[in-house]
Parts: sequence; C-alpha cells; structure tokens
Amino acid sequence: MKRRETLTPRERVNKALNHEIPDRVPIDLGGNQTGIHKHAYLSLIRHLGISDELRIMDAVQQLAQPCEALLQRLHVDTRYVAAGAPESWKGGIVKARHDGRNWEELTDEFGVRWSMPEDAPYYMDITLHPMAKATLKDVKDYPWPRGDDPSRFAGLRQRALELKRNTPYAVVSGISGVVYEICWYLRGLEQWFCDLMGNTEFCEAMLDQTLQFWMDWFRLFLDEVGDVVDVIMIGDDLAGQNGPLFNPAIYRRIVKPRHKRLVQYIRSRTQAKIWYHTCGACATFIPDLIDNGADILNPVQVSARDMDPMALKQRFGNQIAFWGGGVDAQHILPRGTPDQVADNVRRNLRAFMPGGGYIFNNVHNIQGEVPPQNVMAMYDTAYEEGFYA
Repeated sequence: MKRRETLTPRERVNKALNHEIPDRVPIDLGGNQTGIHKHAYLSLIRHLGISDELRIMDAVQQLAQPCEALLQRLHVDTRYVAAGAPESWKGGIVKARHDGRNWEELTDEFGVRWSMPEDAPYYMDITLHPMAKATLKDVKDYPWPRGDDPSRFAGLRQRALELKRNTPYAVVSGISGVVYEICWYLRGLEQWFCDLMGNTEFCEAMLDQTLQFWMDWFRLFLDEVGDVVDVIMIGDDLAGQNGPLFNPAIYRRIVKPRHKRLVQYIRSRTQAKIWYHTCGACATFIPDLIDNGADILNPVQVSARDMDPMALKQRFGNQIAFWGGGVDAQHILPRGTPDQVADNVRRNLRAFMPGGGYIFNNVHNIQGEVPPQNVMAMYDTAYEEGFYA
C-alpha cells in the first residue's frame, strides 16, 4: 500500500529538527553543501527527460542550480535563498593563460584567487593566498570587505517571503559564517597550521577580522530575514578523513570562542535552526558544536573514522539533528550498483530515523562522476523507505 504524506514540507522539516517524528524523513538537495555538480546534474536531467538550462549557483564547486521539476521529482522539502555580493565587488569569471593552459579565474572579495583549467572544468582551487607573507601589522591594514554593505541584501526579503508565503517548503539560507576557513584561504593551509602552533596573536587577529565580518553580515541579514528563514547554514571544516585537522585543544582555546560568539548572536536574533557544516571525522568536536549552540550537524561523513551512523545517533541524537549521512559518498554512491546504493541508504535510514532529528541528504555534494541511476536509487529509496508509519 502506498504511504500517504500528512504534513507540508515545511512542517515536516521543522518537526524533524525539533526531534519529533514527522510523517516521513525530510529530503534535501540544492544547497552549497547539499548540491549537485554540473556534470552529474546534466546527466541526471537527461536521464529523467527534464529540460533545463545549466545555471551555476556556486562557481568554486561548480554546482548546478536544480530546477523545480527535478526538486519535485525527488520529493525535496527545502528551498534555498541567499544574499548576494556587494555592488562594490567587481569580481566575476575572467580568462587567463599560464602554464601552457587556459584557465577560468575568480578573485573573491577577500582577495583570494580561485582557478580552474578549461581542459579539466571540475572545480576551482586557490592559486593565490594574498596574505601568505603577512605580518600582524598587515592584518590590521588589509582591505577587509564590509560585511554590512547593504547592497548584499537587496531583494533578499522579497525572495525569502515569496518562498515562505507562496510555497510549502522549508526556507534555508545559503552558506555563511565561515570564520575559520577564510583565514587559511588568505594565508595558505600549511602556513596557517604553522601559525596555529606558534603565532597565536597573529591567528587571533585574523579570526577577529573574519568574525567581525560575519557579525556585521548577520546583523543586516537577520534584520532582513531572521523572521522568515527556517534554517541558517554556517560552517568551517574542522576534520579530515581520520580525525581533526588540528589539535582540538587549539580549537577550544582559539577558534571555539569566536564560533560560539557568532552562534549565540544568531540565536539571540532568530528562531531559525542553526546548521553547522564540517566534513570529516568530526565526532570529537560534536560536544563543542552543541555547546556553541548549533542545532544541526552536516554533512555527517559516514565513511570517515568514528562516524558510524548508529553510534552517532546513540551518543548525540537527543542533542543535535543530523542532516546528511544518507549514503557512503566516497565509495558506494559513485562506484556501486543502484542496488548497493539502495541497501546503503536503507541501513543509514534505520540508524538515523528513530525519534526524528534527521534530514536526508547525500554526504556533501553529488560529485560529477556519479551515475544518474545511482542518484535516483538514493533519492527514491530515501522517499520510499523514509515513512515512519
């Protein structure tokens, strides 16, 4: 017998995030960390016979903007709304040639240059860390962008209200609040790790600048849509495949106080749930994220060390909601059969579903090489097996 939905998508998402049992597990696709690479998107819509023009929503990750027909076919319960770039930023894709290759390049408003070779158009990687040789004085003198430039938020409220008033979907923000990672984008990862070990004053000065940017940004963002959005996405990657990227004691001493200040400010201004993104084997940090005030963990990298779905649910399921973790995205989703994908989805649903507190999504974005048959096996299984009764 076909099961029947009894809630709207927005009711379903909010009920799950309140650790109550909805009619079925909510399903997500379309965010900066829950999206689909352009190559996989084009393969998928061709497979389904859906006509759509490719629109890139995230140039660095080369993510496609999913069309409404696809979102409805996959029973997606979320819709995204995001602030834009300020009018003062004159960025955009430019053509360049070096190392004997043609490149597409983008310099973001912090001055970080991202590049992608035209003969391998998969992602953009950083090719210029503008503060690689900076001193403490340079941090103070650097031309930091203004988080509270009002032109960033032009039309944001109208777009969010259109979703809230005229659609049944949960309204989710684009990614923001990237306090930590911007520092290493500017500095270079190796140099930044050296700084964390031996140049604490420099690191704190950098973090204070990025925190201030996001505090200013959120002041205006929450003025505009704090009463409209259901979920606010923030995040910084803290872990890799086998554990933390740096000593958790350093996180707790230097980074966490700034994360907590931002999260608590957001919580003071909105009833929206706060979604924190970190890849990798991040179990060590989950108590810290809960203490900071985060409501949701994403992407739940189930193939990383100590990230078994059943163990995570047992340890933390009453304190934080899980958003993601739907399938082993490193091995099974790209290289398994559709049946193997479906089996893995069923196993993860059984672990994460009990008691609510779970939103289904792949682990991070669907990569370009994932076959459309596997994407459909993932989403169709999540829908069919995700009903609670």
